Formats: sequence, C-alpha cells, structure tokens
Amino acid sequence: MGEFLSELRVRIRETHNSLQAAEAAGDEFLADAHASELEDLHRIAVRNGVDISNVT
Repeated sequence: MGEFLSELRVRIRETHNSLQAAEAAGDEFLADAHASELEDLHRIAVRNGVDISNVT
C-alpha cells in the first residue's frame, strides 16, 4: 500500500497544481479536464480508505 499511497498523493498534488495553472491561464476546457481527473483520484482514495486531507 505504501507505493500506491505515495503515487496517489503525487498524482493528486500534480493534478491540483495543473488545475490551478489552467484556471490562472483562463483555459476552461483544460481546467474542467483536470477537475474531473481530481474528482476521480479522490474517489479512488476514498474507495481505498486513503486519507488525502493534507495532500494539497
């Protein structure tokens, strides 16, 4: 679970940063894509009992 947890946290952090960058650039399409991916990652975390409250 250690590697899974680490990778999930990295992906959440990177996706969150990409979402912020897309929003700052005014790219609504890309922001929506990143927001959707972030929701999927959060769902995966919840399904696997992973606490991600301090990731971003």
